[in-house]
Amino acid sequence: MIKMLRYLPMLICLLGCTAMSAQTTTNDDDAFFIRNIYDRALTEGRCYTWLEHLTTGIGGRLAGSPQAAAAVEYTRQMLDTLGLDSVWLQPCTVPHWVRGGQEHVRIVNSSMGSIDLAALALGNSPATPPGGLTAEVIELQSIDEVAELGREAIAGKIVFFNRPMDPKQLRTFNAYGGAVDQRVFGPERSAQQGAVACLVRSMTTSTDDHPHTGVTVFPETDGIPALAISTKAADLLSGLLKKEKVNVYVEAHCQKLADQQSYNVIGEIRGSEFPDEIIVVGGHLDSWDVGQGAHDDGTGCVQSMDVLQLLKGLNYQPKRTIRCVLFMNEENGLAGGTTYAEVSNQNKEFHLAAIESDAGGFTPRGFSCDATDESFEQRFPKVIEWFPLLEAYGLSFNKGGSGADIGPLKSQGGLLFGFRPDSQRYFDYHHTDIDTFDKVNQRELELGTAAMTSLVYLIDKYGL
Repeated sequence: MIKMLRYLPMLICLLGCTAMSAQTTTNDDDAFFIRNIYDRALTEGRCYTWLEHLTTGIGGRLAGSPQAAAAVEYTRQMLDTLGLDSVWLQPCTVPHWVRGGQEHVRIVNSSMGSIDLAALALGNSPATPPGGLTAEVIELQSIDEVAELGREAIAGKIVFFNRPMDPKQLRTFNAYGGAVDQRVFGPERSAQQGAVACLVRSMTTSTDDHPHTGVTVFPETDGIPALAISTKAADLLSGLLKKEKVNVYVEAHCQKLADQQSYNVIGEIRGSEFPDEIIVVGGHLDSWDVGQGAHDDGTGCVQSMDVLQLLKGLNYQPKRTIRCVLFMNEENGLAGGTTYAEVSNQNKEFHLAAIESDAGGFTPRGFSCDATDESFEQRFPKVIEWFPLLEAYGLSFNKGGSGADIGPLKSQGGLLFGFRPDSQRYFDYHHTDIDTFDKVNQRELELGTAAMTSLVYLIDKYGL
């Protein structure tokens, strides 16, 4: 016994070295496989080719439109070529709003004469009366000012919200979140106080003449014509209002038509050991009707499709079910994400993890993660263990939001990830006519696919 005790420190050291050796071997195997993922993504990825057709061949894909229907069929066919275990369409009912023609916003009585302002109607906006409308403009900085001023100051006027995105925010999504309430809720608040129309400064840090559309909501009123004007137009209008009273002419031809049936597009590789644990990758297939919906969110869709293509090409047999979901109607209703979660809950599914790419196809920076408090505390430390494997590729993890479409899955108790590329240029293109295929860099797009595939591989191999 005394002899054994004499050798105990050596034995403990030996066992520790063996454990470290096993861990090193595991990490070496993982590092090697992740390197293969990147190599294949950069040489045999298909995301860029798919994006070209989705954007230049089909174009803007607003829910309910013929282009959205074409995108559903195209992506279904492409997933069908990958040799997946299942590919199917999941029905969902979506709103059908149409722009209906060219908008016009014009200053009509200034000391500078008549001036046209670059403008786009916001989603869900009603039309102006035939022949348009003209009214005095009142400039506000926040939606709270509408109620503070009251009906006496607002009724009969065009409310102009002009709070810019905060340029001091290093992460532009934080700046967007700090300003977008004007667009989403400002027109409704203005309608409640008798305004006849609403203009909103475009949601971008760029100073340009490209107006940014986006959704607005009218839950309690019939709504008023609501349009975004470019940041240059907003600066011009604000400058004039500081000197004189300004009247503006507004013309819009929007219509809200009957709801349409559309679909989420889904493909999956069935897990070999834990098929009831699902790992989802996805983006939203719909886009606004202006531009081609390239960064928002064609890139997220083709990256998610390519994750499955890469794993199949590497002959990887997952332990868990890996599913690609292309959600419909994120932009103006969230019908696809809501329907997917409802059906999943009805089927008593469990999503161990969901990764959404809806921040553009720029250089990957990492992932943000969201979950219930209990799940985050329990599962996120496992993710942090993988940081050394992904740090070499410029990737990091942090707590934060995930994505609108996967958000309804949070109650299932898994981890929700948002893919986070560099965000500095995203809002130059977001919801504009210049969100086009030529703005996407092939290598950056493919690096994003590789980053997502690497995270899927680690979650699948080790669980959470």
